[in-house]
Amino acid sequence: MNDIYNPRLKPFSQKLRCDMTKEERHLWYDFLRTLSVTVNRQKVIGDYIVDFYIASAKTIIELDGSQHFEEKGVISDNKRDEYFASLGLQVLRYPNNEINHNFSGVCEDILRCINTSSTASGSPSPQGEC
Repeated sequence: MNDIYNPRLKPFSQKLRCDMTKEERHLWYDFLRTLSVTVNRQKVIGDYIVDFYIASAKTIIELDGSQHFEEKGVISDNKRDEYFASLGLQVLRYPNNEINHNFSGVCEDILRCINTSSTASGSPSPQGEC
């Protein structure tokens, strides 16, 4: 992934790491940072910044606020997802209300997806608890 990096986005990604949304903080502090695999926050990939990235599972996790469900947001997200798919990355998208109302279900889904990806790539399976 290092060859697909836009250094102009680094200052913005650093700012986003400091200014995480309530849902991003919840997912990070209460689940993702406890995994046995490396999870990057606000990772620059190409011309995009993703919420969370797990390189060993080739997985991006995006948390979507209401703007992602408007026509412009859907089109933009589809373009991003196509780009990431062209790099061999899977994108997991969760609406903010799922983080707020079904946190354990989101955690279980993330574990299932990254365990499947890790197994396929021969990487050790991450451990985590929701």
